[in-house]
Amino acid sequence: MTPDGTTRRSVDGNYPHGGHLRTALALAAADVPVLPLRRGKVPFGNCRACKGNECGGRPTMKSAGPCRCPAPCHAWAAATTDPHVLTSPAWAAAWREAVAVAYHPGGAGLTVVDLDNAAAVGWARETLPATRTVPTTRGEHWLYLGAMPSSNAVRPGVDVKSLTQYARWLGPGTGRMTPLPEAVHALVVKEDTTPARRGVASSLPTRATWNRSVATGCRHTERYVRTGLERGLALVRARTESGAGSQAFGVARFLAAQHTGCPGPCGLAAIGEEIVTAAVSVGVPEAYARRAVANGLEAAVERAA
Repeated sequence: MTPDGTTRRSVDGNYPHGGHLRTALALAAADVPVLPLRRGKVPFGNCRACKGNECGGRPTMKSAGPCRCPAPCHAWAAATTDPHVLTSPAWAAAWREAVAVAYHPGGAGLTVVDLDNAAAVGWARETLPATRTVPTTRGEHWLYLGAMPSSNAVRPGVDVKSLTQYARWLGPGTGRMTPLPEAVHALVVKEDTTPARRGVASSLPTRATWNRSVATGCRHTERYVRTGLERGLALVRARTESGAGSQAFGVARFLAAQHTGCPGPCGLAAIGEEIVTAAVSVGVPEAYARRAVANGLEAAVERAA
């Protein structure tokens, strides 16, 4: 029987990925908010009614907003423990295409320290209190009792997933879960992303932009690189309320990944400087911006290796 009293067969008998739905229902019954992940292990995109947050969205993705869409829109914010929602017709198409189940750690009162490689795992074992661990493809998830703000790239190979992120369900793990320590709180640097009236205190002087002269070994055209870079810079500049540092990390990682097949040099340092400048322009402290961009560039290289 499922949590709402129906049989397993009536709930997922017509779903090619019924196993994912069964897992989701079991987690929901334990008060863990869940959602399906599509190919690429990412959330499903918004429906037409929610595209571009026309539904009202969820402000800065920090808390539930006016959206009342029955579909699994708005990524982690769609996570639910309601079995009627999980088995509803609005979620049926998503479960048919699902390749994995994710959960919202903050919604379950948890924090996940995502350790992406062996070096990060080694650092955690030397630095953080022991807790429940879950093996991942390349590293481990360390689960702590207690929720906190989420932040990517808090150090090389380490993300903190809690209130505003999802984590992929990879099993219950082993070990006793311990309370969230101050050492994890200290990893998250608060982003001051509200620009001052007369400019940002950490504003950088104008720097040279990327051009072909610093990318003599790049296999891409200048137009291709500049188009991708400008789109990335626009994403960073749009984060005027929060998340610009995390966005800078993602943009740096994505852009660097485009050049892993180039004989080089590709001028990645110049690209990084432009991303740092964009982040600082919306209030991210320069030191934080530089760390996020450097980690993003490094992550792309490690992933290609």
